[in-house]
Amino acid sequence: MRRLMLVVTSLLLLATPAQAQSTIPVSELTGAGAEYDSTEVTVEGELVGDIGERRDGTVWTQLNDDSYARDPLRDSGTHDEGNTGIGVRIDGSLGYQFEQVGGYRWRGPIVAATGIWHHHDPERGGESYLEVTALEFLEAPRLLTDSSSSFAWAIGAILIVAAALLYLRQRSDRT
Repeated sequence: MRRLMLVVTSLLLLATPAQAQSTIPVSELTGAGAEYDSTEVTVEGELVGDIGERRDGTVWTQLNDDSYARDPLRDSGTHDEGNTGIGVRIDGSLGYQFEQVGGYRWRGPIVAATGIWHHHDPERGGESYLEVTALEFLEAPRLLTDSSSSFAWAIGAILIVAAALLYLRQRSDRT
C-alpha cells in the first residue's frame, strides 16, 4: 500500500504543471547579477525615462521596482530610498505599444517583463540589461496629480505681492 501511495504521489507531481517563475527584485539583479547571467528572469515594475527606439526594431527604456513605482512621490509624500532600476531592451515584435513611460508628471505602465538577463554584456560595451522576451502590462500609465494645496499657492502669491510692494515703497522712499 505504501509503495502504491508513493507511485501515485510521484505521478501526480509529474503531471502537475510547473509553477510560474517567481519575480526577482531589481536589487537582486543589480547586486548579484553575475549569478543570473544568461538566465531567464521575470521582473515587475514601472517603465520610466525615455523610450529609445533603435533601427533594429528594439526599444530601450528603464524598469524601476522601487517604492516610487507603485506609490509615486507626487501622490504620497516622501520616500526614504533611492531609485532602483535596470535597462530593458524590448523587441518591437512584442507590441510595446506604450506611448507614455514614467516621469515627473506620469506614473508609467507597471509591467511584468520576462527575459534573459545580461550581466556586463561584452557585445554592448559591458552594459547590464534585461532582453525582454515577454511583456505583460499589469497597470496602465496615469497622469499624476499635483498634491500641492490651493492654500499654499495663495500664501505664496500673497508673499510675492507683499515683497513687490515693499520693494516699490523702498524705491520711492529713496527718491
